[in-house]
Amino acid sequence: MLKKLFPGLEWMLTYKKHDLRGDLSAGLIVAIMLIPQGMAYAMLAGLPPVIGLYASTIPLIVYALFGSSRQLAVGPVAMVSLLVLTGVQGLAEPGSSEYISLVLLLALMVGVIQLVLGLLKLGFVTEFISHAVISGFTSAAAIVIGLSQLKHLLGINLPSTENVFELLYRAFLQINSMNFYTFLIGITSIIILIVMKKWIPKIPAPLVVVVYSTLLVYIFDLHEKGVSIIGEVPGGLPIVSLPAWSMEAISALMPIAITIAIIGFVESFAMAKVIATKEKYKVHANRELIGLGLANVSASTFSGYPVTGGFSRSAVNYGAGARTGLAAIITAILIILTLLFFTSWFYYMPTAVLAAIIMVAVYGLIDVKEAKHLFKIKRIDGATLLITFGATLTLGIETGIFLGIIFSLIVFIWRSANPHVAELGYVKEANVYRNIKRYPEAVEKENVSILRIDSPMYFANITKIEDMIQRKFLEQPSLHTVILDFSGVNDMDAVAIEHLNELFTTYESLGKNILLCDIKGPVRDVLKRAGWYEKYKGKIESHSIDEALATIKE
Repeated sequence: MLKKLFPGLEWMLTYKKHDLRGDLSAGLIVAIMLIPQGMAYAMLAGLPPVIGLYASTIPLIVYALFGSSRQLAVGPVAMVSLLVLTGVQGLAEPGSSEYISLVLLLALMVGVIQLVLGLLKLGFVTEFISHAVISGFTSAAAIVIGLSQLKHLLGINLPSTENVFELLYRAFLQINSMNFYTFLIGITSIIILIVMKKWIPKIPAPLVVVVYSTLLVYIFDLHEKGVSIIGEVPGGLPIVSLPAWSMEAISALMPIAITIAIIGFVESFAMAKVIATKEKYKVHANRELIGLGLANVSASTFSGYPVTGGFSRSAVNYGAGARTGLAAIITAILIILTLLFFTSWFYYMPTAVLAAIIMVAVYGLIDVKEAKHLFKIKRIDGATLLITFGATLTLGIETGIFLGIIFSLIVFIWRSANPHVAELGYVKEANVYRNIKRYPEAVEKENVSILRIDSPMYFANITKIEDMIQRKFLEQPSLHTVILDFSGVNDMDAVAIEHLNELFTTYESLGKNILLCDIKGPVRDVLKRAGWYEKYKGKIESHSIDEALATIKE
């Protein structure tokens, strides 16, 4: 019972000494990576950098105790940070006390939504967001995130806009106003990050560029030459408090809270599943929702902002040898020590280096291969990705994913309403019945049409199936029997039964037959309750096409 409430107890009670080395190593490396990332992502979210450090402490410990993944690295991530900025900047000025208060409330709302979904075992609802939507959204959001850092990279003022093309145009108009020293720090940091990631992956590149750029500013007094720096970072632990709230604020934040709760969970759970599969253990969607929900509630309580499991940090955590949630706890402890004793070290850190860290981190989220793959496999899925991608780039983050989800649901409904129905013929060499369009050698039975329905039958598609049956009778006046192969039908609703009943009755009065064969158990149960086995005795009991054909009286 306790293990269900606290999944972390499972690894705690069975902890092995030989796992400690990997956990210590991973905890240290992720902490070194997370300190500059956390500050950078907080800046992306329109928050003071220290809030990124606050969000990298207690939430990590809470997730380690309540989450079901042992290697997932929870904390601030670029995607959620951009969603926070997008959803809250219209309500208050980024960086203001009112803005921070709304973000704390948002973190609480995200946590409560995820917690409720987990407790009610509703983790499956996220499966209705197609992979094409997530891929298109992620790629576009990565571009939006990267370009949103242009103002920090160039040292210019750029107004916020949801359209990246407008942003690029405005940046181009101000290119002559850029600060050369800021640009030099930013571009060299990007080059170092890329080169080190490729050629020296074992050394934490973010730490290297932070030290390099901070020393440059300090030694050459670049902050006096227009280079923007972090400045004073408050030391000490975050204050424990509950965010102020009002019904107006909750109502205004609800759309973005739901978006962050679902997108954050989908991103996190996808990575958790990948690692769990490699390590041969299970992660549970509902437990993950509870773990992330509690982590976000604690983020709100300890002056942080919404968190989730990140792709890159989780990969680093796993690759560095993390075996259990202890690695995350070690990371949190190291960041707490940083808050207590080392915040003064960040005073001369230029904002351009944080922009560079964000740009390089999100570049890996742009997935061109997936777009090509989807277009090759199924064009409609590729179109879904493209529509989501384009809408996110031009109309904004929230609108983009909303339109992507709507389009994917329309595609789903269209597919359901247009079921695949194959006309079958007999292939003598194989002694089987196959689709005559795919098997030219298949021979049709004279005056009999055999149709295989490869879909559940319900109110949305029964009319199409009904039209197909009627068309067969109209096109072939000599046709006296239509056999419906139900081997691909796994469900029927009352509307479908009613329509099929009318067809049976109509064609029976015309001296023509409709027969069913190979009916699956769940469908048989429905037909029994509808009284069909008494009403249409001899017409629906056949277990195969041959058996149905044998019942036909010429």
